[in-house]
Amino acid sequence: GSSLEPEECSMEPPAVPEEEETSLTVASGPAGCQLFGYVGIEAVLDQMKIKTMKTGFEFNIMVVGQSGLGKSTMVNTLFKSKVSRKASQPGQEERIPKTVQLQSVTHVIVEKGVKMKLTVTDTPGFGDQINNENCWDPIIKYINEQYERYLREEILITRKRKIPDTRVHGCVYFVPPTGHWLRPLDLEFMRRLSKIVNVVPVIAKADTLTLEERAEFKQRIQEDLKTHAISVYPQEDFDQDPDDRALNDRIREKIPFAVVGADQEHQVNGKRVLGRKTKWGIIEVENPAHCEFPLLRDLLIRSHLQDLKDITHNVHYESYRVRRLHESNRP
Repeated sequence: GSSLEPEECSMEPPAVPEEEETSLTVASGPAGCQLFGYVGIEAVLDQMKIKTMKTGFEFNIMVVGQSGLGKSTMVNTLFKSKVSRKASQPGQEERIPKTVQLQSVTHVIVEKGVKMKLTVTDTPGFGDQINNENCWDPIIKYINEQYERYLREEILITRKRKIPDTRVHGCVYFVPPTGHWLRPLDLEFMRRLSKIVNVVPVIAKADTLTLEERAEFKQRIQEDLKTHAISVYPQEDFDQDPDDRALNDRIREKIPFAVVGADQEHQVNGKRVLGRKTKWGIIEVENPAHCEFPLLRDLLIRSHLQDLKDITHNVHYESYRVRRLHESNRP
C-alpha cells in the first residue's frame, strides 16, 4: 500500500530510501544492476574459452594473384609453418595452364591448446594468360559453391550439431608492384569479388619499391578504389561501434598493405628473424620499419579474424541465401 512509498516512511532516515530508490532505478535501466557480492557471471567467459579450445574453430582464406608474386610464401609467413602447397615444376606442355584451377590445402594448427582448422585456397593461373577475359569466373563459382554447400546442410530437417564451414572468410588479393595505377584486371576482379567475399588487397613484393614509390602507389590505389566504388575489407557500412570505426579508419588509411614474405630465418643482432637476405642487408618481415606485414597479420589473425567470419556469415552468406531461396520459391 501507500506505507511502502519511500517519502511516507518516517521511521527510516532519508538516506536509506534514496539508496533503495537508486538501486531500483539502476536495476531497471540499461546500465544493469549493482551486485552486493560475487555471483560468478564472469565464469561464462571461461566456459566459452574451454569449449572453444575443445572443439576448435575453422578459418578459410583464399590468395589470388599472378604467378611469382609470393602467395605461397606469404601464407607460410602468416602462420609460420608450411601450410601452403608449393607449386610443382610443370612440364613443358603444362607450362601455361588453360584455366584457373583452384587448389585447397587443409591443415590443423595448434597453438597453446587452441586448435584451428585452416584451409588455404590458391588460384594458380589467374591473370597469367594473354587473354584474361572472365578469368575470375572459376573463383566466383568456387565461393558460391561453398555457400551452396553450407545452405544445403542448413535447410535439412535433421541438421548436424555443427555444420562444416568451408566458406571463404577472406580473400587476399596480390597487386603487382608496378608503381603505377591498378590494372583493369585488378579493378574488375575486386569490383566483382567484393560483393560476395571479404577482399583484402596487398602490394606484393614491396621491397622492389622505394618508400616514396610505395607511398605514391598506395595513394593511387586508394583513389582507384574510391573512384570505382569498390568496398574492400574492412567495409565502412558494417562499422557499428564507435571504437571499431576508429580502429577500422586507421586500417583503411593503410590499405593496401605493402608486404614482404619470407619463410627463412636469418641472424640479426643475435636474434633469429624471418627475412630476405640481399647484398646490402636483410629485409626483416616482422619489422614495421621495413614492411607492413605485421599490419596484415594483425588484421587477419589477431584483431579481425572473428569479424571476418561474422561478416561472411551475416552479410555475404545471408545475401546468397536470400537470393537462392527467392529463386527456389519462384513458380
